[in-house]
Parts: sequence; structure tokens; C-alpha cells
Amino acid sequence: MSENKGLKTNTYRKESTDEMIVEVQKEFNYSNYYYKRLTIVPKTVDSANEGKPKKEKLVFYDIKFQYCTFDSCYIRDCKFEKCDFTGCKFINSNLSGSSFIDCDFKYAQFEKTMVDNDILNTDFHQYSDAENLKWKFARTLRLNYQQLGDTASVNKAIRVELNATKLHLKHIWSSQKSYYKNKYNKFNERTLGFIKWLVFCILDFVWGNGESIWKLVRTTMLFLLSISIINTLNYGNPDSITSYVSHFINSIPLFFGVAKNSECNELYLSIITLVRLVLFVLFMSVLIKRFNRR
Repeated sequence: MSENKGLKTNTYRKESTDEMIVEVQKEFNYSNYYYKRLTIVPKTVDSANEGKPKKEKLVFYDIKFQYCTFDSCYIRDCKFEKCDFTGCKFINSNLSGSSFIDCDFKYAQFEKTMVDNDILNTDFHQYSDAENLKWKFARTLRLNYQQLGDTASVNKAIRVELNATKLHLKHIWSSQKSYYKNKYNKFNERTLGFIKWLVFCILDFVWGNGESIWKLVRTTMLFLLSISIINTLNYGNPDSITSYVSHFINSIPLFFGVAKNSECNELYLSIITLVRLVLFVLFMSVLIKRFNRR
């Protein structure tokens, strides 16, 4: 133990249990706390016009909550602006109705926490690895919403995650930002990043990486168009528009395998059958993801 003594230091982590924040104190250090069953709710003030009590949101402006853990906390209808939640962890908490404006959620984690999906609009543009941070942020929120069974928020988180992933993979091989230049400074690493980005873009075009049924329909229509062009060039009149239209109509039963007396060779029909099976599997996968409770 004495050999490792120099590698250890006390983080002086503080604990707060069953407490309530009724007023924001700017000079107070909220960071590095373990908040257990913390309560933050709008304060009630007298309304001069109607004579009825009115709830007023607590506003946290430029407050640091770095490396805090919020366990079973109730933080409703509060406003957080330019606050720093770096490295925070939210567990079994309720943040419904609370807004987060220009807040920093770098490396934050969410687990079984109710939070409005507007939080997915958080931007990390100030960091050189913004897309990487955005991807991780969207992923932890997606898993969080899956635990709650919030399908709509899961779908939104997936879209944000996919967009951030696409940009992240692109920056691996093309970006001149310091983060990507230092981390992926070898030729083989950038080449592998390019291959992953290319595969991602192809799958995104074909079926939106499992999230777009309309892209899959578009892919099917393009395949039918390809069949009609090939059949027109080989078995029809390439100079006639009517021939293209006729072969496009005939490509539909050919694609579904119900065409009779087809003049196409067996290898060609086998390729069409293979593509049909692949597209059918992708179609069923999209339906299951879209309509099943994630």
C-alpha cells in the first residue's frame, strides 16, 4: 500500500440527504456532491393581481454541478442556464418540466430518470470532439428512455445519435481539428474510419440504419427501376419510353417472384430473389423497431 500512496488523493466528496433547495446561492459550491433524495421545486409567491399563490421557477444561472450524483432526486420545473453538469450521474430522478439552456453535459449519465427530450438539443460545439460527445450523450439518454418505455423520446434520441455518429466517423478521416488529428494520426486509423463512414452512409441511404421505412421504400423503387432498365436494354426497345414503362410494370411481379414465363436467365432471377429476401428482412426489422415497445 505504501508504494501506491502517491497515486491516491481524497476527492472530499460531500453528501446531501433528504434536503431541499429553496433559494439559489451563487457563492455556494454545488459540485462534487452525492445528492440523495434532493428536492428542488418552484417556490410559491403571492400574486398581486389575482390574490392567489403563484409558483415561480428557481433559476440556476452559471452554477457548477460538476461530478455530482443525483440519486432519487425530485427536481421539477426549474430553469438551468449555462450550468456545468460535467461528469454528473442522474439515477431514478425526476427532472420533468425543468429546462436546460446552454448547459454542459459532457460525460453525464442518465439512468431511469424522467427528463424532457428537449435536453437532446444540447450542443457541444465549443469542444473539438463535439460529435463524439454528442453521440455519447444521445446514447445514454436513449438507454435511459428505453428503461422508462418512452418510445417517442427513444426515437428522437436515436436520430440525434445517428446524426452525431455520422459526423464523428467523417471527422475521423477528414477533420483537421486537434482532437481528431492527435487521436487518429495514423494512416490505417483514418483509412478504417473512412471505411466505417462509407458503410454507415450506404446503410443510411438504404434504410436509414434501421430507422426509416421511407428510405427502404425508396431503395425498393430504385431496384425496380434498375430491373426495368436492364430488361429494356436486353429484351425490349431502348429507344422507346413505352418499353421502359412496360418493363417497369412487369418488374413488380418479377421482383415478388410471381411472374410467369419469364425470359430472364436463372442467375439473374436468383439475384433478384436474394435482394428481395434481404429487403424483406430489413422491412420487417424496421416495422418491429417502429411499432414494438422498445
